[in-house]
Amino acid sequence: MKLDKIYQNRNLVALYDALNPAGADTAFYEKMAQDADSVLDIGCGTGLLTARLAQLGKDVTGVDPATEMLAIAQQRPAGARVNWHQGDARSLSLGREFDLVIMTGHVFQVFQSDQDALAALTAAFHHLAPGGKLVFESRNPQIRPWQDWIPEKTRKTVAVADIGDVTIEHDLQSVAGEYVTFETRHYFPGKAQPNVLTSQSTLRFMNRDTIAGLLATAGFDTVRWRGTWQGDPAQDDSPELIAIAVRA
Repeated sequence: MKLDKIYQNRNLVALYDALNPAGADTAFYEKMAQDADSVLDIGCGTGLLTARLAQLGKDVTGVDPATEMLAIAQQRPAGARVNWHQGDARSLSLGREFDLVIMTGHVFQVFQSDQDALAALTAAFHHLAPGGKLVFESRNPQIRPWQDWIPEKTRKTVAVADIGDVTIEHDLQSVAGEYVTFETRHYFPGKAQPNVLTSQSTLRFMNRDTIAGLLATAGFDTVRWRGTWQGDPAQDDSPELIAIAVRA
């Protein structure tokens, strides 16, 4: 699994928090963590949620494969309270168990084969204490959200400290079964004209039955599904497929 350029380039990583501020998803995961003393955040990125959970007094470990993302995470308020670990979700082995494991930001969709997705879910299972929960989300393919991933509908400009105004847009490239490939263009300020950085990403859009099958194979026999960040049950037209899987 190749790491996208957007997670490795320092200038692109600097945009991440401006493009992904705390929102309803953050509140949802904070609520899920209320009864957990220990939390493992797989694919923690720049650590926005990870550090917030540490501020709430949780014993938190954040894992991410991207050095540049973790560099930002470590500088957050309460960042010193988090156990940061650079690593791959598929081969993770920390030698301890947690009350809650989370994978946020649609990170589950970067696993493009059953083998990779199953490896990540199995690693999560083995890091859970009995009765612990794995919670993660994937976009619902039935509503075909990628249809709106075009420049006219995705273009936005954000102000980034020490950089200036940066314009970002997505441009759908292809849809092949479960796999959606899109290009992201970043227009940084330049003296004569904007400096453009381009990255390409492919995400896998699995349906609920496919995800449920992988969870069962990983060892989970109890899964509840939510379809919105307000906690509504998952329906055919729900924007999200949020899995809450329990280790027996």
